[in-house]
Amino acid sequence: MKIRFGLLFSLALYTSVATAQSFTVDDVRLEGLQRVEPGLVLRNLDIDSGQNVDQSDISEATRRVFRTGYFDDIRIAREGNVLVVNVQERPAISLIRLDGNKVLDDEALLDGLKQNGLREGDVFKRATLEKIRQDLVRMYAGQGRYSADVQAEIEPLTENRVALNIDIKEGKVATIQHINIIGNTVFSDAELKEDFSLKLPGFWDFFGDSDKYTREKLSGDLERLRSYYLDRGYINFAIDSSQVSLSPDKKHVFITISVTEGEQFSVSGVSVAGDLVVDEQALLDAITVVEGSTFSRREMTASQDALIRKLGDKGYLFANVNPVPQVQEDNTVNLQFFIAPGKLTYVRRVAIKGNTKTADKVARRSMTQVEGGLASSAAIERSKQKIAQTGYFKDVNVETAPVPGTDDLVDLEYNVIEDNTGNFSASVGFSQTSGAILNLSVEQDNFLGSGNSVGFGVTNSDTITEYKFSYVEPYYTVDGVSRGYNIYSRETNYDEDNISNYSTDTLGAGVNFGYPMNDFQRLSFGLNYEGVKIKTIDGTTSDEVYDFIDIEGDQYNIFNVTLGWSDNHLNRKIFPTSGYSQSASIEIGIPGSDLSYHKEQYKGRIYVPLSENKEGLIGSLRARVAFAGKLGDNDYPFFKNYYSGGLSSVRGFDSNTLGPVDSNGDAFGGNVALDMSAELIFPVPFIKDSNSMRTLLFVDAGNVFQTECSSGSDCDNGIKLDDLRYSTGFGFSWLTPIGPISIALAKALNADEDDDEQFFEFALGKTF
Repeated sequence: MKIRFGLLFSLALYTSVATAQSFTVDDVRLEGLQRVEPGLVLRNLDIDSGQNVDQSDISEATRRVFRTGYFDDIRIAREGNVLVVNVQERPAISLIRLDGNKVLDDEALLDGLKQNGLREGDVFKRATLEKIRQDLVRMYAGQGRYSADVQAEIEPLTENRVALNIDIKEGKVATIQHINIIGNTVFSDAELKEDFSLKLPGFWDFFGDSDKYTREKLSGDLERLRSYYLDRGYINFAIDSSQVSLSPDKKHVFITISVTEGEQFSVSGVSVAGDLVVDEQALLDAITVVEGSTFSRREMTASQDALIRKLGDKGYLFANVNPVPQVQEDNTVNLQFFIAPGKLTYVRRVAIKGNTKTADKVARRSMTQVEGGLASSAAIERSKQKIAQTGYFKDVNVETAPVPGTDDLVDLEYNVIEDNTGNFSASVGFSQTSGAILNLSVEQDNFLGSGNSVGFGVTNSDTITEYKFSYVEPYYTVDGVSRGYNIYSRETNYDEDNISNYSTDTLGAGVNFGYPMNDFQRLSFGLNYEGVKIKTIDGTTSDEVYDFIDIEGDQYNIFNVTLGWSDNHLNRKIFPTSGYSQSASIEIGIPGSDLSYHKEQYKGRIYVPLSENKEGLIGSLRARVAFAGKLGDNDYPFFKNYYSGGLSSVRGFDSNTLGPVDSNGDAFGGNVALDMSAELIFPVPFIKDSNSMRTLLFVDAGNVFQTECSSGSDCDNGIKLDDLRYSTGFGFSWLTPIGPISIALAKALNADEDDDEQFFEFALGKTF
């Protein structure tokens, strides 16, 4: 009323002082301005000196100035030929106080207010405040907080200023009390709601929010419902309506979804059409949709992706494949994939980004895709995988960018995040069997960023004292042939490692070569020398050790050759999430050495993602089978035995304690080893980025057996699967700056009364 009265009053005042005729304005004088710029008033008034105006011109000018929203009152008068504009400004917002908000913090709310034209220092507009109040209520309603209430109080301050006190009652998220699906006859409500993110309240919902309603969740569930039917052949399925109603107190939600299922369709035929630049049969082989099967949108999309990959592997990186389902009257679908391959694509440039320590060539020499060559989706992805498998980088991502101005060239950019393998470091470790392990050494897989592995230093623990030097050049030749050397001096006290009481002094050296068979498989060959001296401990060394020394002596020169084969399809070296690896090795003590023997071992491991999220649930299986025996007339050297128990084999049993024992009851190992494990790997709870951590549940099984005995010894020969030991538990590994840490909490399931159980196991320098 005040504003309208002021406007009417100003017009009446003008009428009382103005003549009936128009007049020429000599000047315009502004009065009452405090914060608003004069230019804003003059621009909207739009009356200049020398302009002839009448009553209607002044009335329209008054309205224009008022519409700016900066004034509570505007009065215009005439003094001679001077137009006097007197304004009363609206108050300025001096302070905005927020109270009661917890879900949305002050900064987020103030930013939202600012975007809607309400911030400290601005002119206060009541209409804007009301709009923002309603927007805040809608924002909370979007989160399912329908009982949210927002009240704003205006507190007058001096100098035509106000403070805004915004009181927020966020309320609680409305919980779902009922989800009803109407119109479904083929599938039950329980089947359809199985994959819904919205759930009815349950006992465990105290720890989650699946029973809390949001519009986004409902939209996602409706799409899941649609996909459920389309993946099962119901092409004409439709969601007729979805209704959400609230209880009177706005704390509970009731959802009703009405659907029309339609008829189920099967696939009557599958074909490809268009520009078939790749052999038609090869394209058809890539399609997973089978004629006669129930139509599935998921299978159709998977086949579309497979065809795109197939064309991309042949250089058509920007091929388009459009599935065209042709619905027939007999409830069948003739599925045709129309192919538009585009041009062959070539790689102009390959860039490596993020490698501040590692030389470019270290990453490039692992690549299958080369600059200037025909682009291949398989080669690009395989290059990414091989760079990751070097173990020098925590993460590798590749981006494909078309070259501007061309339609057949791309640039590849491999972005890497380096691991700390390129740093000089000493290491400290600990295990329950060896105690504290002080490793005053430099042992780097990526020495000075060269990709070469160098180790030099001293290791000291209760079990072992070792001086060593090793050097491995993974690319001794450009074809990927590796060469390595090692030399070491080692004193080992097996009594401290839960093994029979004796010790050995070993001086060794060797050279080995690795030969790539393809991108995944390698052969290796090594020639080694070991000088071994056995030391007994008076009163505690077992009869078996003394018997061996009596026959073979206590000092040996052994020359052995090693042959190995590996097949690695893991997606990364540390904490893999998919793929498999396997290896087989043979070690032969060459006849003519003081001791001749043979050792064979096979190891295999596989990782299978169990969820669509690549960092979600992962299943893992591993197994080891090993066998050893003597060659020639000498006895098999017992110090080459296999051992089982502990973090590396059967968790829940003390390290190296399973299997045959000596005359003193200490673990003696065996010439046959068998162990296996099944693991369920899951994301670390409450940690968003868990790339450097791994948590898992496991079941282990294994043992070692003795099928060969020393001359004159009486032992229990044979492999008895009934003697396998089992355990289950929880494991955790963490890659820390000082090295990996692993913890296992394990329970032995069938321990014998003579077995040494170990519930808690800890090691620094080992991962699961």
